[in-house]
Amino acid sequence: MRTYVYVDGFNLYYGALRGTPYKWLNLPTLCTLLLPGYQVEKMKYFTAHIQARPDDPDQPTRQQVYLRALRTLPNLEIILGHFLMNAVSMRLVQPPAVGSAFVRVIKTEEKGSEGSG
Repeated sequence: MRTYVYVDGFNLYYGALRGTPYKWLNLPTLCTLLLPGYQVEKMKYFTAHIQARPDDPDQPTRQQVYLRALRTLPNLEIILGHFLMNAVSMRLVQPPAVGSAFVRVIKTEEKGSEGSG
């Protein structure tokens, strides 16, 4: 059966790869293992360019290296959206007995990665 595979790059990274040694995921091999008997015609990888964070200024460089590697794969298209990073105030799960129940954090989210079928 002919198949298109759609990959949400941020969910893949933050849901399965972050904190593991497996950063260089071979997407065609993953598709072969997960979809035996299917012929993957095209893969679409949805992501956005990330911004450097104070605690990890090399993140954008590592992402660019991975995207450059993905671009070498036949039948894989990268669809870019945009990435938002804002400082917001959020409530602590277990606030201290004295002091504020809120802290300022960096909230990140991807928006607008769209591609045609």
